[in-house]
Amino acid sequence: MIYHGNRFTLRPGISAEDREAALESLHNQGRVIPSVTSFVVGPDFGGEYEYGAVFVIKDLEGYEEYMNHPAHLDTDRIGLPLVDKFMSFDITDDPDPEIGAKIAEIHQRRYDTMPDIAALVSDLGEYTGSAAPGKHAN
Repeated sequence: MIYHGNRFTLRPGISAEDREAALESLHNQGRVIPSVTSFVVGPDFGGEYEYGAVFVIKDLEGYEEYMNHPAHLDTDRIGLPLVDKFMSFDITDDPDPEIGAKIAEIHQRRYDTMPDIAALVSDLGEYTGSAAPGKHAN
């Protein structure tokens, strides 16, 4: 299993309507992407981020489906322009010692074939995590 998570803080001055649209788009990902087995989206407590989301995905094939699914791309296009500070992470019990590199490759292929998504991620005020273009993953 792969637990793919995001934690984020919105830019100052974002309207409640835009915030709710972005959060609903995250919820929609969990409902419509076939490889997502469960998910949670909501306020992030106990840290420096306002919101978070975790999507549970069975395997690497499902992870790639998730990353490239139209619902995920819609969330990127709706939500990333609203985000100031963003962190993504992956937790897995997959025994493959190369799983981290394979996850990073999925992200890189996505950025290489979708320059608009790469630009949105690169424009974030702060990004740490899964293979940000032009930045090193932590």
